[in-house]
Amino acid sequence: MNPRIQAALAAAILTIPAACTGGNAAASAANEATAAKTMPVTITSAATGAHRFEVEIAKTPAEQERGLMFRTDIPKDGGMLFWPYPADGGPPREASFWMKNTPSALDIIYIRPDHTIARIAENTTPYSTTPITSGEPVSAVLELRGGRTAELGIGEDDKVSWPGAEK
Repeated sequence: MNPRIQAALAAAILTIPAACTGGNAAASAANEATAAKTMPVTITSAATGAHRFEVEIAKTPAEQERGLMFRTDIPKDGGMLFWPYPADGGPPREASFWMKNTPSALDIIYIRPDHTIARIAENTTPYSTTPITSGEPVSAVLELRGGRTAELGIGEDDKVSWPGAEK
């Protein structure tokens, strides 16, 4: 084989692994970790039918405290499910969330133990420290990209389901 072709092939082979893991290794690892902790959530609206989301799960107190803080990359059909809520495994109780350190507007959906929507706080104000309460005891909270519930015609009393919710 021509020595120049051999050298070019060797250089290409050495470059491929570096290109695959280079500067994006940390981002890839974070994306893989997030993908491993997601699950489908379906909201069935009486008005517009079913819509499926692929959301992250916040189960632990630390995950629930952090939520979607500092995030600007919330997918159109993504978000975060706080389940079980509260994270300590106690009985359903009134929830109170705020937007401190959260740069993206969110729709916060408070979910009753029977999996119906108790309240939706639409397009919450980024960085606000004003408490946003559920108004009644809830067993889960779903945060979606701001404006999605209005776009999809999702409203109070619509049904929310996800794998394991029936337990």
